[in-house]
Amino acid sequence: MPKARRVLAGLLAAMLPWASAAPQAEHAWLAAPPGAPAPAAYFGNLRDGDRIETPFVLRFGLTRAGLAPATRPVPGAGHHHLLIDRDLPLDFRRPLPFDPQVLHLSEGQMETVLTLRPGVHTLRLLLADDRHVPAFVYSKLLRVTVAAVNPALDPAGLVRPGVEILEPRAGEQRRGPFLLRMHASGLNVGHAEARGAGVGHFRIVAERAGAPVERIALVRGQTEVWLAPPPGRYRLRLELVANDDGATLAASAPVEIVVAK
Repeated sequence: MPKARRVLAGLLAAMLPWASAAPQAEHAWLAAPPGAPAPAAYFGNLRDGDRIETPFVLRFGLTRAGLAPATRPVPGAGHHHLLIDRDLPLDFRRPLPFDPQVLHLSEGQMETVLTLRPGVHTLRLLLADDRHVPAFVYSKLLRVTVAAVNPALDPAGLVRPGVEILEPRAGEQRRGPFLLRMHASGLNVGHAEARGAGVGHFRIVAERAGAPVERIALVRGQTEVWLAPPPGRYRLRLELVANDDGATLAASAPVEIVVAK
């Protein structure tokens, strides 16, 4: 089979389980994203053409899909892989290899510490299932330059465990539905069906004067959602809830926003 046809066949096979995954619908405030974008991964703090020093904490984001550690099959969820100086696989039906150019984030991590040597490098994120078979969910290719290595920085000391709300920012005014993006550092995020020590799912806590506290459990391993709450002034917090026993693994600082009419 010609190369182009093999690539297309692999991509189509990888699309099917992800395109059919049901949207999260447990809470009335959760809304569909405008325009129904395709599932995709992205880099949260790096752009094409950037120059960096290593070690560098590289953050990941995920649209319209969930995270799950590689412990069991979970529809519509997977874990990140960082492709370093290599192309997408030709066959999306085969597991990704374990080699220095494919970094497996198999525990549900949302970041990693780059320790690349100086020079020009290409980076791409690719999501895969519990068997490391890739999905048609990946990021744009980035070409970055490592200008220098800082020997004074210890990679192990760059990550401080915690969770945070990235968007919206404190003091902003939004109209619903609006995007809420989350991040976990040094902690593992996963679909509620994915059990294991230290694995949890996000829960949004929304407080509004004169109204009951709303708790929105993102049990499908989402790291971003669209919200459509009633108008008002809100105090938002983010929690990471353990999948095993429901304990709170981490909580963010509060973010106060206004939802306009």
